[in-house]
Amino acid sequence: MGKVTFEQDVHTFQIDINRHVSNVVYVQWLEIGRTRLLEAAGMPIETMQERGFHAILVETTIKHVEPLFFPDTVTIEVWISDLTHVSAWMDFNILSGRTGKVAARARQRGVFVGRETNRPYRLSPEERAAFDPVRGP
Repeated sequence: MGKVTFEQDVHTFQIDINRHVSNVVYVQWLEIGRTRLLEAAGMPIETMQERGFHAILVETTIKHVEPLFFPDTVTIEVWISDLTHVSAWMDFNILSGRTGKVAARARQRGVFVGRETNRPYRLSPEERAAFDPVRGP
């Protein structure tokens, strides 16, 4: 599988004063992507909670390459580029449906934390293996 890919429409309410997609929207798309990535790995938020841990974002970076406008449909690709026993890096490409080009690249780092302890949670080999299908280049 590798990358998880999905589409999002650009809506009029997502446009800022400069007439392109607001920076806030990119972060929302990353959140949707992260949720879909976890679901594709068979480790949705509910399952992690049942197992006694969750993931907390500790870093987000976005590099804007070209602006996005209304009306457009973007394709978002997300994958895990690095996985340790206690953290994961997720990489994203956001592509413009209008031009087919990468409009933005992003990275997020999440740390796995025990729900009861609020301390780093070490993934079991089984939990770590669940993420193999969504590990990309």
